[in-house]
Amino acid sequence: MNMNKVAFICVHNSCRSQIAEALCKHFAGDVLESYSAGTETKPQINQDAVRLVKQIYGIDMELTQYSKLLSDIPPVDIVVTMGCNVECPFLPCKHREDWGLDDPTGKSDEEFIKVIKTIETKVKELAGFSL
Repeated sequence: MNMNKVAFICVHNSCRSQIAEALCKHFAGDVLESYSAGTETKPQINQDAVRLVKQIYGIDMELTQYSKLLSDIPPVDIVVTMGCNVECPFLPCKHREDWGLDDPTGKSDEEFIKVIKTIETKVKELAGFSL
């Protein structure tokens, strides 16, 4: 079976898009091939995101993920932008949606967890859409 490839895109590819990639692999790895990328990279994934995703789901994002540029990922079928307040990166695709998520970087764990749980819900919806 040929799986749809999905790219989670934001500017720095260090927080929301990384969480989405991890949760998509975790919850929808059987129906979606997931990637994340940005127009700029950070030397490491947001450490609050790493800590909370590990705490909630037992997933260590740093084992398999790193900050990537759009040019580092293969062509995709679905593009999900995270809600960039700046110019969202563009990638050609068959389906596109914007999740309009606020960047929780520098905010409380409660704010982070809200964003993480929203991403979990949206990833599950996306997996249902792509079946």
